[in-house]
Amino acid sequence: MIQSAGKKFRKALGEQTPLQIIGVINAYSALQAQKIGAKALYLSGAGVANASYGLPDIGMTGLEDVCIDIRRITSRVDLPLLVDADTGWGGAFNIARCVQEMTRAGAAGCHIEDQVAQKRCGHRPNKELVSIEEMCDRIRAAVDAKIDPDFVIMARTDAHASEGQASALKRAQAYVDAGADMIFAEAIHTLKEYEDFTSVIKVPVLANITEFGATPMFTVEELASVGIDMVLYPLSGFRAMNKAALLVFESILKQGSQSSTIEIMQTRNELYEMLDYHSYEDKLDELFSKTK
Repeated sequence: MIQSAGKKFRKALGEQTPLQIIGVINAYSALQAQKIGAKALYLSGAGVANASYGLPDIGMTGLEDVCIDIRRITSRVDLPLLVDADTGWGGAFNIARCVQEMTRAGAAGCHIEDQVAQKRCGHRPNKELVSIEEMCDRIRAAVDAKIDPDFVIMARTDAHASEGQASALKRAQAYVDAGADMIFAEAIHTLKEYEDFTSVIKVPVLANITEFGATPMFTVEELASVGIDMVLYPLSGFRAMNKAALLVFESILKQGSQSSTIEIMQTRNELYEMLDYHSYEDKLDELFSKTK
């Protein structure tokens, strides 16, 4: 029996505690993550905006922009993919369409946040939030729209930074009561604050361990000790790719050669191995030999 993507995500969550969710920006990075043993993947809204469109993560990309990247990734890997749905891109019917189109594209679940439509990166200042009631309406619309009962509806709260921990906890509980399957606690500062969430919230809780943000680089062991169920690394690989590419470009332009940066490059053979390139050539040889 074929498992849905949502079912695969829930199964992975039951098999690895905390579940490490690796952020990818395209099909190739997803292949890399899968081949080295990742159990779940993530597509960031910032990753889509930054990598696919060269735009900042302030709500300038839309549902179809994200679905294009979902389809590309899920066509090449079997791992469950959690997706950033920002604020859901509109009212109840927009959110319903978001859930259904992401499911059809192959996503395992999505998280919807409680910021206003003109959202900001979760680790930037001056975030504005909608009311608890409006966010609960978003969650109810998302849950009602499921076409796969196992598709994960995760509620992200950005309240910790702008309204404080007590408000973040109140909001998270209200979102669970509205039907959220899981909670994404954004921009948390201490392990104790994470423990506040896991001691009160009776659904799985995700910790976002993004670099250069408001949350320290807690280890998996530290997060496990306070009951965190999922640890997200949304753009770690992307940041490394960007830095490496810039070094190569600079060496070409300044030194007239890429020789000094060869050691940080993936070799041609490593690329071919990752893509299983030779099996495709073998298939071509087999097909063409039949026409002779």
